[in-house]
Amino acid sequence: MIGSSLLGRQPILNRGEELMGYELLFRSPGAATAEVTDASHATANVIVNTLTGFGMDDILGTHKGFINLESELLMHDSLNLLPKDRVVIELLETLQVTPELIDRCKFLKENGFTLALDDHQYSPECHELYQIVDIVKVDLVQTPLESLASMVGKFQRYPLQLLAEKVETRQQFEHCLQLGFHLFQGYYFAKPALLVKKRLNESGTVLLKLMRLIGDDAQQSEIEAVFRSDPGLTYKLLLLVNSVGTGLRSKIENVRHALALLGRHQIKRWIQLALFASDDRRGMENPLVDLAAVRAGFMENLTDMRSLRDLKEKAFLTGIVSVLEKVYDLPIEEIITKLNLSDEIAAALSGREGRLGELLHLAELLEAMDFSHICRHLDKMEVSLNDVLMSQEKAFAWRKELA
Repeated sequence: MIGSSLLGRQPILNRGEELMGYELLFRSPGAATAEVTDASHATANVIVNTLTGFGMDDILGTHKGFINLESELLMHDSLNLLPKDRVVIELLETLQVTPELIDRCKFLKENGFTLALDDHQYSPECHELYQIVDIVKVDLVQTPLESLASMVGKFQRYPLQLLAEKVETRQQFEHCLQLGFHLFQGYYFAKPALLVKKRLNESGTVLLKLMRLIGDDAQQSEIEAVFRSDPGLTYKLLLLVNSVGTGLRSKIENVRHALALLGRHQIKRWIQLALFASDDRRGMENPLVDLAAVRAGFMENLTDMRSLRDLKEKAFLTGIVSVLEKVYDLPIEEIITKLNLSDEIAAALSGREGRLGELLHLAELLEAMDFSHICRHLDKMEVSLNDVLMSQEKAFAWRKELA
């Protein structure tokens, strides 16, 4: 097991706002931020946790992982443990540009590693380094928007991509998009409350109706009728059957057959997550799908750790809807009414009250990596840190299966 260290991840998106990777972040209990006295120790924990704790595939899925490296680890042979095609090595801004550093970066690049400069501002002294690295991360807090154009112009003569980090507003994102940035990272994408809200369209309304029918244990014929009335939804249903039905021998004959092959449990899971990808070309690469899936899966898994199996289904649904309320331009009370949610779920969503409310609050603290409050919350809930880590690990693994 992972012990007392925790691995966090922040999504990195491309110009289409699709997931392309995660920065892997180290946290230790009691630390509210990533400040550590020994950067090499922190990075070593990230590497070990990724390879032996969570597992590279589970935490990254099909995406790449960005890992910060100090000089000590950068020069160490342990880097050979990392799969070269799955990681991006970030050189911290504290590194001094020396002949030894240049030689090491050339060696790593020639051996298949992808290299990035972290929290970087243009400097003529780094000319040789710019010809080696693949990505330069520009911190928008350190670099005002008005000075970005000049900096971007200087970087354009090098064969590298620019990543804007600490993107916190739509204005910042669009400005960097216009300047030609290739990749983006920040709370604007990671926190659902900061995303641009959208109206619940016709397809979303149909999905809400399906959620309510399944929640009310409606007859299969009622569920089938909803799919039959929406050709687009039927098409997505057939795609889903084929994606999860590996080795399926019989051809799908009709909607009823497709629903029977999937089973009600699978259908319910898909409908809940489809609300985030409804009419969205990004589909499962939508960062909101990622957030919703991990949060809901984490809450569901934690009910097993706490012997709260009676809350298992409710915990998953609470996690999904808690993200949903931030996406659509609907008050939580209206969503609660539309879905005919139980009083226990409603109390958790509207006031973080009750057992489900405690689970939801813990999930939100974990996403924010707010360990100064997490430890106190764990004591109150009588939940161990290992229970939290195991639940998170399973949630990452399930999210990977969805992709």
